[in-house]
Order: sequence, then structure tokens, then C-alpha cells
Amino acid sequence: MIGLDTNVLVRYIMQDEAKQAAKATKLIEGLTEPAPGFITLVSVVELVWVLSSSFELDRGQIAQALDVILRSKQLVVDQAEQVARALRAYKAGNADFADCLIERTAVAAGCVKTMTFDVAAAKTAGMTLIQ
Repeated sequence: MIGLDTNVLVRYIMQDEAKQAAKATKLIEGLTEPAPGFITLVSVVELVWVLSSSFELDRGQIAQALDVILRSKQLVVDQAEQVARALRAYKAGNADFADCLIERTAVAAGCVKTMTFDVAAAKTAGMTLIQ
């Protein structure tokens, strides 16, 4: 198993910089189920942020990219079940993906609620606003 940095994923998905995209494509498409690539939770969050802020992809496009990653046999996603649960919440509403992931990861760890000062996260991601 080898780790994949966010920039490798971005180059592969967006195919925006020819030389690096070609290298990322060769690397990722050369991975196999017995010798997969590993994507950390941090890279998942960074990927969503880069696709949204730098490439201005919409929620549907971002969700589609994450779906493909999660279903891939040659990629292992750190805490994949929490990422999948966060993705379902992200698709179903208006919440920021990172907020969905924070809340879902906290629930998986046994937290009864996730406290926040972020009004939007409290309204859309299932967190509890600190009063």
C-alpha cells in the first residue's frame, strides 16, 4: 500500500496540468486491490476543499468524485465508513463536507453530540450550537 497526497488526487481527477496529470494517472491506474493506494482523512477533506474552492465544482460533482473513490477497489480510504456517512449527509443537505465529517466521526467515536460555535454547522450538519 502507498499513500497518496491530495495533489496527486487532484491532478488525477481534474487532469489540469498535463505533465503531473499523466504521472498521477499512471500511478493511480497502476494500483491494484492487493497493492492499493491509501487516502488519509486529511486528504479527503483537502480534496473536497480544493475541488470546491479552486476548481469551483458543485456539490454533485464533488459527491460523484468521492463516490468513485470510495467504490474503488484499488484505493483504501481512511475511516471509509465515516467518509461515506458524511458524504450521504453532504448530498442530502447544504452542510459543508468537513462539518459533516466532523459530526459523523464524532458519532462513530461514541459522542452524544458535537458542540460548535458555527451556526451553519448546527443548522445543517447535526451539531449543537454552544449558547
